[in-house]
Amino acid sequence: MSESPSVAEGPSVPVIALCEGESEAWRATAPPLERGLAGPDFKGRTGQVVIVPGPDGAPARVLLGLGLAPGDPAAFRTLAGRLPAGRFRLEGTPGGLAPLDAAIAFALGLYRFERYRRRETAPPTLEIQGADPAAVAGIADACALARDLINTPANDLGPAELEAAARDLAGRFGADISVICGDDLLAGGYPAVHAVGRAAAAGREPRMIEITWGEAGRPLVVLVGKGVVFDTGGLDLKPSASMRLMKKDMGGAAHALALGAMILQADLPIRLSILVPAVENAVSGGAMRPGDVLSTRKGLTVEVGNTDAEGRLILADALTRAGELAPDLTLDLATLTGAARVALGPQLPPFFTDDEDLAAAIEAGARRAFDPVWRLPLWKGYAASLESDIADLKNDPDAWAQAGAMTAALFLQKFAPHGPWAHFDIYAWNPRGQPGSPAGGETHAIRALFAMLQDRYG
Repeated sequence: MSESPSVAEGPSVPVIALCEGESEAWRATAPPLERGLAGPDFKGRTGQVVIVPGPDGAPARVLLGLGLAPGDPAAFRTLAGRLPAGRFRLEGTPGGLAPLDAAIAFALGLYRFERYRRRETAPPTLEIQGADPAAVAGIADACALARDLINTPANDLGPAELEAAARDLAGRFGADISVICGDDLLAGGYPAVHAVGRAAAAGREPRMIEITWGEAGRPLVVLVGKGVVFDTGGLDLKPSASMRLMKKDMGGAAHALALGAMILQADLPIRLSILVPAVENAVSGGAMRPGDVLSTRKGLTVEVGNTDAEGRLILADALTRAGELAPDLTLDLATLTGAARVALGPQLPPFFTDDEDLAAAIEAGARRAFDPVWRLPLWKGYAASLESDIADLKNDPDAWAQAGAMTAALFLQKFAPHGPWAHFDIYAWNPRGQPGSPAGGETHAIRALFAMLQDRYG
C-alpha cells in the first residue's frame, strides 16, 4: 500500500452514523443548520453522507447513513471516498455494527493506485474505538497488495516481477520459496505450465512459484492462484476489446498472495503453501496450437481445442502439485471464465465445491466478513462435454453444455487433491468507479476465506 501523506494536526471532526429509522429521532434534537443541510432526503440510507461546515467552511460534523439496522459497513467505504483530508472520529458504535468491520471498510475505501500518478491531497483518517489497528492493517494492506499487482500493466509486471512479489512476501514472514523457470519446468514435471508460457519473450519465461511456511504437524492449507500476467488468447487471438483488461488475468495469483499475507500476518496455527504458475500467454512461432495434445503433471493428456482456455491448463499442473503435498484444505482462485460474469456479474464471485461442510463454512465466512460469494454446482451432467476423441480430455467443452464456468470447474476437479477443495472464479476488477471503490483492480472472496480459515483453525 502506498504511504499516506501526513494529515494536519488539530481537533478531530465527529462522524454521526445513523441507521434507517433513526433519522427522525435525530432530527428532533439536531441543530437547525444540520437539519437544513441534511434536508428531507437524508433517511440514513447506506452511503448517504452529509458534511456540515463550521464557521470557517471546514467540516464541523459529518452525517453517515448505514442503511437498515444493524448497519452496512459498505457505508464506511463510501465515507472514505467522500471525506476531505483531515482527522475524523466515529461517535459511538452505531447499531449492531462491529467496530472492526467499519474500520476495515473505511481502510479499503482509502485505496488508490499511485504507481504512476500520486493523489493530490492527503487521505482522511477516521478513529474508531474498539477496532484493532493491527487487524485492520493486516487485511487492508493485503488487499492493497492484490489491487496494486492487478492494476500494474503487463510491461511492468511479467512473470519475473510476479516472482519478485512472491519473494518479497516470503522474505517478510520468513517463509521458504522455490521457483522452477523456463525449460526446467519440463524436467521439474510442469509440462502444461511450460506449454502455455513458452511463447513469451526472453526475460518473461514461464515459472512455477512455491511458498511454504509453518511448523510441522500443523494442518496444511494450500492456496493456488492463476498467474497469467497477460493473456492474448494465444493463436486463438482475442479481439482487442477482450484483450484490453488482460493485465488482470493474474488476479488469481494476486489473490492467493494477498490471502497468504493475511494468514501470515495473523500467524494462524497452520502450515501454508502458496502455488503460483506464472506465465504470459503470448503469440510466437513456439506457441501451442489448437489441436495440440499436452502432457500434464498428473499424467493425463489434454487436447487443446482453444489456446484461450489456458488458465485451466496451468492450474491443472499446480493442483496436481497441491495433491502431492497431502493438504488438509485446498483453495484455488482464478480469473477463469467470462461465463461466471454472465451468470453473476462483476461483484459476486461464484465458487465450486462438493464438500458440504466446506461450502457452509465459506458461506458463513462471507457473511461474517461482508464479502459476498455464491455457490454454483459441479454439475456432473456436463462432464461429458470435456471428452476428447484422441486424449484423456480437452480444454474447451462442447458447445451443448453452455455452462462455461461449470465446465471449467469440472476440468479442474479432475486434477484437484482428494479432500476438501474449492475453486473460485473471480473477476478481480471493479468496472464502475464510485466513492471509496475506484475503477480498477478489486479483491473478491479473500476476506471471506480468511474469516473461514480463522474459524476453522484459529
